[in-house]
Amino acid sequence: MIEYLLPFVEELSRLCLTWGPLIVIALMAIESSFIPFPSEIVIIPAGFMAARGEFYPGTDIEYAVALIVLGGVAGSLIGASINYFLSLKLGRPFLYRWGKYFFIDSDKLKRAESIFCQYGDLATFVCRLIPVVRQLISIPAGISKMNFYRFSIFTSLGSCIWVVILTVVGYQLGVSSENIGYRELLNESKILINENFSLILLGCSILIASYILIHKYVIGKVAIPNGE
Repeated sequence: MIEYLLPFVEELSRLCLTWGPLIVIALMAIESSFIPFPSEIVIIPAGFMAARGEFYPGTDIEYAVALIVLGGVAGSLIGASINYFLSLKLGRPFLYRWGKYFFIDSDKLKRAESIFCQYGDLATFVCRLIPVVRQLISIPAGISKMNFYRFSIFTSLGSCIWVVILTVVGYQLGVSSENIGYRELLNESKILINENFSLILLGCSILIASYILIHKYVIGKVAIPNGE
């Protein structure tokens, strides 16, 4: 997939000089919908360009990075919302019968449903960090009629963490590397992510554990008097 998309992304990089944030939003919306499109080839090059002052020139580097993160999260929420509302309206039988015509693999959808049934609302946050199911987890959320406000919050938080990780990887390579092509950039980024995967996993685990504890001991206790 990435090999076929590289020429397309290289061409879009030229447009980032003028339309950078809008391109990130559009591509991340596609990535988070049912269309297969890896986020790595969007955010990592954008972070790389930001480090070199090539993403939306004329802005400070910090501002450019902020635009990438905000654009990535906004695009992710747009794409995930498309999945959510389509699933809400079309229903489970339709998706399993006709989903293959919309790039929705039934086996992967079953996996996403299983995860959602096991972890509930929290799955929409956790799965934004897991390849393969990250685009599909919004489908069982829509099928189950999950509260859209909670869906938006969890999706945005999970997407933000993922986008920040990819942006930092691209930025770091932009600072430390000489001029390299997109293929080499993506290969180097995979190595960097793999080398620091344990730290990434630890950080995500701490965030998830913190949420569970807050929900159990703070929100839960506050909710008890209201239910009496």
